[in-house]
Amino acid sequence: MLSKKTTVPFRGTEEQEKALLEVIAELKDEKGALMRILQKAQDIYGYLPIEVQKMISDGTGIPLEKIYGVATFYSQFALNPKGKYQISVCLGTACYVKGSGDIYNKLMEKLGIEGGECTPDGKFSLDACRCIGACGLAPVITINDEVYGRLKVDDIDDILAKYE
Repeated sequence: MLSKKTTVPFRGTEEQEKALLEVIAELKDEKGALMRILQKAQDIYGYLPIEVQKMISDGTGIPLEKIYGVATFYSQFALNPKGKYQISVCLGTACYVKGSGDIYNKLMEKLGIEGGECTPDGKFSLDACRCIGACGLAPVITINDEVYGRLKVDDIDDILAKYE
């Protein structure tokens, strides 16, 4: 059973905020600076939570709705943090035909999160991808740089146990 949508509390530091404010001060008057500011903000924080978007809005005068629109439009930006262990499930054709959709569903169930989210403890994040180029090992997941192939749904508990 899937739990209710979970969120990881924002844990920005004073040093991060100082770095972001310096970036904003440096770039805010440049034409088209929003993309660069968002990229640098994501470098500082690892993602773009609403708290960071609000700081950018306050510092630049750009409406929060516009910042949110840009942050959600471009796939390079993440609104949720990534976990210590970043799980990516290949949902490309070869993997999907061999059951990766069921593996993805099992991971959502076990972790209590949806795709694109991070567990409240910051340990795991879950994403889908289209192809990692290991079709001969289908279905495949990666956890950080580790590749797991020829998986069955029943393998998920043992794989997650390695990271507990």
